[in-house]
Amino acid sequence: MSTIGPQSASTLAAKEHGTELRYEFFKVIQDYADRAARMIEVEPWVSTIMSQPKNELIVHFPVKMDDGTVRLFKGYRIQHSNILGPFKGGMRFHETVSLDDLKALAAMMTFKCALMRIPFGGSKGGIKFNPRSVSSTELQRITRRFTHALGGNIGPEYDIPAPDVGTNAKTMAWMMDTYMNMVGNVEKQSVKGVVTGKPVASGGTLGREKSTGQGIVHCLTEWAKDNAFQLEGSTYILQGFGNVGSNVAVLLARLGSSCVAVGDHTGYLANPEGFNAHKLQDYVHARGSLQGYPAGKVITREEFFATRADIFLPCALENQVGEAEARTLDVKIVVEGANGPLNPEGERVLLEDRIAIIPDILANSGGVTVSYYEWIQNKRSESWSLEEVDDKLERAMKRAYRDVVTFSREHACDLRVAAYALALQRIESVYREREIFP
Repeated sequence: MSTIGPQSASTLAAKEHGTELRYEFFKVIQDYADRAARMIEVEPWVSTIMSQPKNELIVHFPVKMDDGTVRLFKGYRIQHSNILGPFKGGMRFHETVSLDDLKALAAMMTFKCALMRIPFGGSKGGIKFNPRSVSSTELQRITRRFTHALGGNIGPEYDIPAPDVGTNAKTMAWMMDTYMNMVGNVEKQSVKGVVTGKPVASGGTLGREKSTGQGIVHCLTEWAKDNAFQLEGSTYILQGFGNVGSNVAVLLARLGSSCVAVGDHTGYLANPEGFNAHKLQDYVHARGSLQGYPAGKVITREEFFATRADIFLPCALENQVGEAEARTLDVKIVVEGANGPLNPEGERVLLEDRIAIIPDILANSGGVTVSYYEWIQNKRSESWSLEEVDDKLERAMKRAYRDVVTFSREHACDLRVAAYALALQRIESVYREREIFP
């Protein structure tokens, strides 16, 4: 891992030479892990192993489109670590998918699972294209052909995909069905756990759709207790209104917190009186985006970040909050629903301003936690109640939050470094016990 502190080498070099900054997500994650490793004096050889993914897979596969033409797609699967258990991570369908981003996200999954004490490793994958630009039948063929191209590089005991940006339960059903038909009739019913985040009728679990948002809310309620903060009557701004953002909004509405500004890939809206989370969720489910929603005033991205509120919930993509955005934010706490929404410069400004940050590898880990519960149910041929899933998730999230806060206080570090340090401690302990195969 690098040894240069909280900012990436490329960022520092760019500043030094006065060139345009280039955000290198994987280096940012390496730097976070490196800071934590130095704090707890992780064995250098463990840091060396963790500094790169175990496997980087790139596949090119043809798909016949509706008009009869053949289009070549590029797909990825990055497998960072499986020292704690099978590789685990989402599948992202988006036009910005890149090797660097997926390496970063796969590494984050390794640390996230270790932090949550889940017996999984970390992986991430996806296809570089815009899923909204193709028909439903084309999307199904692309998904199935990608799954076939990956072949034995995924599996219920080896690497387990899940939904991410641009994918959903339906995507997972297609992936599962394709894989089941690849393994043959004898094994067909035993491999439902090849993916998680499936529809409930196809082997998914109750509570999975809202799990990431639920985990965020558990972290926020624990922070509120620690800081004598009243969630009822509070306000928040929300960036991203997909699965995570929409479920957070609905859950916070039940606690009496109001969304006064919201944005997605189509633009930003403000409503000082607070949006109706249920109506907004229904609108986006029906229309696919916030665009055209009548109960809000259209605002600019700059106006969104400058909107005064108690809480900011970034639930979109990475690298959304840099120095400029951080300086305009007027909030008490940032809870990272997305992976890597703050870049190092933005984070530095917020920490200097003493704005609390609940980091991504803690805040949004509810999704992988309930994915683990789904995997367990598939292995045991069980079906748990929603109450059972919710209860297990609440206990897991609150325990992890307490672990991170306690470590942060004992070592006088921010919550992000504390979360990475705890994860690294658990990974290092396994490497110390097992050592390296000759």
